[in-house]
Amino acid sequence: MDPISDSVKYIHDLFSTKRLTLSAAESCTGGLVSHCITDRPGASMFFKGAVVAYSAEMKESVLGVSPETIRKHGVVSRETACEMAERVRLFMKTDCSVSATGNLGPEVLESKEKGEVYIAASMEGRTISKKLMLTGDRTSNKEEASHEALNLILELFKD
Repeated sequence: MDPISDSVKYIHDLFSTKRLTLSAAESCTGGLVSHCITDRPGASMFFKGAVVAYSAEMKESVLGVSPETIRKHGVVSRETACEMAERVRLFMKTDCSVSATGNLGPEVLESKEKGEVYIAASMEGRTISKKLMLTGDRTSNKEEASHEALNLILELFKD
């Protein structure tokens, strides 16, 4: 098995065993995190859905990310990733959620270099995040960001 398949298997096992639900808010990963989760049979038992909010406008109007957060920190920021995860969890009424936002390139965005990505995972009372500095091309950065987001879901359950 490849590392992504391993992570997805663990997520399926964990969420099915604990009877938890999961949602996602994706930007730069464009739905790839959700694809990885739903590519394995049985995801419908725990995965409720995802929002691909690519623009700042959709992050604000659909997910409810604060315009102030985006103004102060940008769409490519830890703060926005955390709000995305928290808001989609509340919106979809799930136990846990994951988010990804970043700059896959090739241009600089909001003074953020190509490869700067923020991921977050949330459950009630706890949100964790991680900054990634990816060095591949656009496709490999998208895949790596998705893999890291899947792993971050599992980190929520580590003590």
